[in-house]
Amino acid sequence: MTDAPTTTRLNKHIAETGFCSRREADRLIGERRVTVNGIVAGTGAVVGEGDTVLVDGQPLRTRSAKKPGARRHVYIALNKPVGITCTTESSVKGNIVEFVGHEQRIFPVGRLDKDSEGLILLTSNGDIVNEILRAENRHQKEYLVAVNQPVTDEFLRGMARGVRIHGEQTLPCKTSRIAKFGFRITLEQGLNRQIRLMAAAFGYRVTQLRRVRIDNIKIGALKPGQWRNLTDQELRGLLPQRSEF
Repeated sequence: MTDAPTTTRLNKHIAETGFCSRREADRLIGERRVTVNGIVAGTGAVVGEGDTVLVDGQPLRTRSAKKPGARRHVYIALNKPVGITCTTESSVKGNIVEFVGHEQRIFPVGRLDKDSEGLILLTSNGDIVNEILRAENRHQKEYLVAVNQPVTDEFLRGMARGVRIHGEQTLPCKTSRIAKFGFRITLEQGLNRQIRLMAAAFGYRVTQLRRVRIDNIKIGALKPGQWRNLTDQELRGLLPQRSEF
């Protein structure tokens, strides 16, 4: 008697390649953009070893096989869409952990507002989370921001000097104009809704906020909802004092 072939639900298979979350995979399947062995896949489809899965006609990258001595923990970069909440609470609809649907237990490093989008890191390593979040580490975070009125030099200078929010003065930061209604800002701290509150102090309302970089890690070509594993070089750049991960 031979063993039955192992199969995996298609949405799980797509998520595990790092292409996107399970929820996003379900959407792609529903839009008939996924094929298995040349046939358009339906909801609830499963795949087995050797099956060819294409999204929009393009093959998915495969996850590298684990090697002896490979690191246990996972470290990923996600392009978080608007509407996803950075919490591990399963009772919260649209929580980031459920959205990613990773096979390991992961949690976000820091936060990104529900109304904001862009780069956020997630990991299964609680130790590294504490190290990254320590204020004295001064990790740079770069954002592209759209506002409801023209960006002036006075506004940029005021934001760069620092603003009093949450009962404290924000640290000096870098700002630059990128459009009539848009600017770039690089922070070395992460107070709750910091950029929105800073802008509000000058009478501006943020209409779109996108984080594009955390230290040496850039969002790159990741589309909203997609994630990828961090490289060893990125991890070393993020925490150079660590010799291993």
